[in-house]
Amino acid sequence: MKEPSISASFDELDPEQHIFKSADDEEQACTIQELMVPVAQDLDEMTANLKNVIGRKNPLLIAAADQIFGAGGKRLRPVLVLLVARATAALMKLPDINAKHRRIAEITEMLHTASLVHDDVLDECDVRRGSTTINCLYGTRVAVLAGDFLFAQSSWGLAQLENLEVIKLISQVIADFADGEISQATALFNTDITFEDYNIKSHQKTGSLIAASCKSAAVFSDVPLDVKDDMYAYGKHLGLAFQIVDDILDFTQTEEQLGKPPGQDLATGNLTAPTLFALQADDRLKGLIETRFKDPKDLELALKIVEEKGIEKAMTMAKQEGDKARAALSKLPDSPSKRSLESMVTYVLMRIN
Repeated sequence: MKEPSISASFDELDPEQHIFKSADDEEQACTIQELMVPVAQDLDEMTANLKNVIGRKNPLLIAAADQIFGAGGKRLRPVLVLLVARATAALMKLPDINAKHRRIAEITEMLHTASLVHDDVLDECDVRRGSTTINCLYGTRVAVLAGDFLFAQSSWGLAQLENLEVIKLISQVIADFADGEISQATALFNTDITFEDYNIKSHQKTGSLIAASCKSAAVFSDVPLDVKDDMYAYGKHLGLAFQIVDDILDFTQTEEQLGKPPGQDLATGNLTAPTLFALQADDRLKGLIETRFKDPKDLELALKIVEEKGIEKAMTMAKQEGDKARAALSKLPDSPSKRSLESMVTYVLMRIN
């Protein structure tokens, strides 16, 4: 049995970890709990509603509901939705966020959780977010049904919002989930993939849901079109930054930190940003990958090449995406929620410093 891949762990950051401090951003340093302060009450309400939804309609899933929504994840996707909702509500001088803001946060978490439950079945994972997975506790049948129910429930909830723009946005996310997995599976050990291919796949697997849900929150604040587009850009670039950082950590963290041997992306033929940069810098790497590391020492050499010639450039790429995410917040007025959105970028990037 395996633990989940690091690429699925946007919610699994250490809640006590402080943001990296530098001379330029020391004032942004805080814990994840501090980032959540503007929406803490909203988040508690959301979690209670989600447990109720899955348990009320399906007695078979009552026990699973607490395990699914009571596990150790930090709910960063709905946190971002609620922060955007409050920040854009402040822009439009609304007295508070509304029921549709809250529903889109719930839908976002249901979609994300459904994808994780199904991933755990496919990967035969025993542990997720520090807790035993649904398929390990209750079997594959219940896990598949739970994931299917969450996808169906989120689709029903989306229809109840009666907003065609948001329905199109979130429906695209569901298609992107599948497209991203297929793209990755069909490109293994392919040294001809480009950074454009990598960015598209990363957006489909990580950025699409964040971007679409952030824009959806802005839609329900009735902001101008340019602000809606900015909120999509914020989510897109934050998601890309997170994915690049995850891909770097696959090379730089220990087996204990990762829950798997370092370099597993490369070993399985999943070529990520650090590897693509290293391919540009060292011709030896292409041959090692295309022969699928036939000699036991080939993978060791390939990892060394990537660490020496790909990591630093990938770090720069992640920081550039973070800068784009911050820039997308420029039209929002100062507020606790906007400051949390800004600091969330630093929180994501601090893992590589």
